[in-house]
Amino acid sequence: MRPVYHPLGAEQAPVADIFFYYEAFLPNTITPKHQHTWGQVQLSSGGIMELHAAGQRLLAPSQYAIWVPAGIEHESYTRRSIHYYSMNIAASRSLVFPRETCLLTVTPIAKTIVNDLWARQISVAESDADKRLVEVLIDQLVLGQAQPQFLPSSRDKLLQPILQQLELDPASHKSLNIWASELHTTERTLARRCQDSLGMSFTELRQRYKFIYSLQLLREGLSIKEVALTLGYNQTSPYIVMFKKYAQYSPEQYRRQLA
Repeated sequence: MRPVYHPLGAEQAPVADIFFYYEAFLPNTITPKHQHTWGQVQLSSGGIMELHAAGQRLLAPSQYAIWVPAGIEHESYTRRSIHYYSMNIAASRSLVFPRETCLLTVTPIAKTIVNDLWARQISVAESDADKRLVEVLIDQLVLGQAQPQFLPSSRDKLLQPILQQLELDPASHKSLNIWASELHTTERTLARRCQDSLGMSFTELRQRYKFIYSLQLLREGLSIKEVALTLGYNQTSPYIVMFKKYAQYSPEQYRRQLA
């Protein structure tokens, strides 16, 4: 039976204008559908959080937070054990955040503040110093680049087979030219569809799937060289460059965090 996490629901009153929750999620933990009267920033460490809200599926590695505005029904799922943090913000204080559910880039300063609050298990900032930390955290999260999804989805009939294949085989070497031949279209048409429908190039799309997959491989204990070879790189340096592009730190630093 899968573990189930039951968060505060819409019928429960917030304990303060801004308050925090910290949980250690077991593998395959489900959070059932619910909503809040407050906005919520969800962060995790050590794994990937999957959230469904308003028809969107958002995957968030630990360097991204998921922003869920007040009143939005959502549910989440974690395949691996993670440390989960939520920053809950009264609707009157959350007007500076986006109006839609999205990902927020977690800056190094924001990550440091979250780790400090978690280490001290601060639920509500009481001291003046902690209140200032919370205000800086909000500023950093708002400054973080917002994007709809890390791994985009599309109903485009030409893109769906590609997305399904990458979901099953993130290390697929199939080129856009080969895809165009199999789908009886042109490479230019597919490239345009990727940019228009997904907001990114085919190369960027593949790199993101490889990055997510590499996190899983590192958690399973593969060496950095083994991960790079599995993803199709001839040496580790291009993989490390790709990893740092999304994580802002190296695969070795990620392995140390896991340890």
